[in-house]
Amino acid sequence: MAKIIGVKFKDVGKVYYFSPNGLELNVGDKVIVETARGVECGEVALGLKEISDEELNSPLKGVMRKATAKDLDIVEQNKKKEKDAFKICEEKIAKHGLKMDLVDVEWTFDGNKILFYFTADNRVDFRELVKDLASVFRTRIELRQIGVRDEAKLMGGLGICGRPFCCKTFLGDFQPVSIKMAKEQSLTLNPSKISGTCGRLMCCLKYEQNTYDELLKVTPKIGAIVKTPDGNGIVEDVNLLTGMLTVKNSETDAIKSFHKDSVTVLRDSKISVNKEELKALKNLEDK
Repeated sequence: MAKIIGVKFKDVGKVYYFSPNGLELNVGDKVIVETARGVECGEVALGLKEISDEELNSPLKGVMRKATAKDLDIVEQNKKKEKDAFKICEEKIAKHGLKMDLVDVEWTFDGNKILFYFTADNRVDFRELVKDLASVFRTRIELRQIGVRDEAKLMGGLGICGRPFCCKTFLGDFQPVSIKMAKEQSLTLNPSKISGTCGRLMCCLKYEQNTYDELLKVTPKIGAIVKTPDGNGIVEDVNLLTGMLTVKNSETDAIKSFHKDSVTVLRDSKISVNKEELKALKNLEDK
């Protein structure tokens, strides 16, 4: 059995596993560890646990030490440096006339690398910018182009629900969200209603999708031909959550509501997104 702890480097982000190296560590403790990017300061997010050796995909790196007051002071100094680096980089971007928006700057704990995160509509040739920044900071420079969802995660803000962004508060990874989900949940396919501040489909469409998938299996869809106590008819409207159907009688054209359990499906229909809808909303889905 191997002893492990989980460490995260951002408030909301992936948890990486390390060997505690015999140290007594609790959730919330700051630790110094070696990562692929170099020496970093992280926070213990998962307390000590044991797993079988077979579960380890690769040898674990060990925690170097519990962060000292001096280490935490370095972290604070780096945060101040990041603000200065952000300003300098913006000036350099303007100088080189590059069509890119700087989003965030990250200075690694050991000072061996500075990462600049930016968004852009197209690919950007930033080679000269990197040389310029390297001459100023005298360390390794890395520029990373990120998507609008990642930008929202870094920047934070309030969603249309009035609460802080899910991606900023608890979502570790983005889940795929599609127009079909919005259609199946009977939402109005209006970009302002189903998209978040980032301009992409709201992540919360994913939360209830499993429930809608189960309800769709047992509920006739719009356009289905059903047998009701009053005769055969066509389903014109569906409330998945209540199970109520609005059915138009095939013989009398009378419209009446029935619960799904009181009808028999003769021929079901399908929920689909037509090409025109996809074309109008294609920019809302992840690319």
